[in-house]
Amino acid sequence: MAAPMAALGGRLRAWVPRLTQVRWSRYNPSYIEPEVNKELYRKPPEELAEEEKEKLELKAVQPVKAAPPSLSSSVFSDPMISKFTNMMMKDGNKVLARSLMAQTLEAIKRKQLEKYHKAPEDEKETIECNPYVIFHQALKNCQPIIGLTSITRGGKTYQVPVPLKDNRKRFLAMKWMITECRENKHRRTLMPEKLSQELLQAYNNEGPIIKKKHVLHKMAEANRAYAHYRWW
Repeated sequence: MAAPMAALGGRLRAWVPRLTQVRWSRYNPSYIEPEVNKELYRKPPEELAEEEKEKLELKAVQPVKAAPPSLSSSVFSDPMISKFTNMMMKDGNKVLARSLMAQTLEAIKRKQLEKYHKAPEDEKETIECNPYVIFHQALKNCQPIIGLTSITRGGKTYQVPVPLKDNRKRFLAMKWMITECRENKHRRTLMPEKLSQELLQAYNNEGPIIKKKHVLHKMAEANRAYAHYRWW
């Protein structure tokens, strides 16, 4: 009796409905991805390889997907600044967030140029005037290396030090920067002024955000005895 039942179960199993993959994209698979790199189109045809020539010929006849709003071929587009703008945005008002970011970069440029013109000739070469370089270096200086995570073992919760991924490092640096400007600064000071001050301080490895990073590292160092709980 068991053998026929097993055979029957094997037959029934074949009729169980299975999950089928659903294509959520609005585009047909024949559509190709957009290319935003201008350097690819500026190359003369003589310098192109055979594969690149074939791809360009196909692009002339194949349909191309519409580029998402986050992609841009502008030389001023920066994915890190776009991410920071999105984090700074409130209630979906991206126009205001972009305006504040542009005013911040302009304020950094003005302050550095003023410092450059007042400095003696031998110190002028050491002063950075590019606001994009200052922004990236400031965020890099604010990124923590090690963080803390709560792990419960034996009914007790421990703060266990763990290494942070690159995305988490960037997120914490941006979050600390925006929170510091919004909550811990004088309310009559405008956001571009506050943000430019914090970025310049972080660029020089100074300010409250750098202190916050060092405090986090000290706490992780103090809790290093619990580091083995990561693998339990």
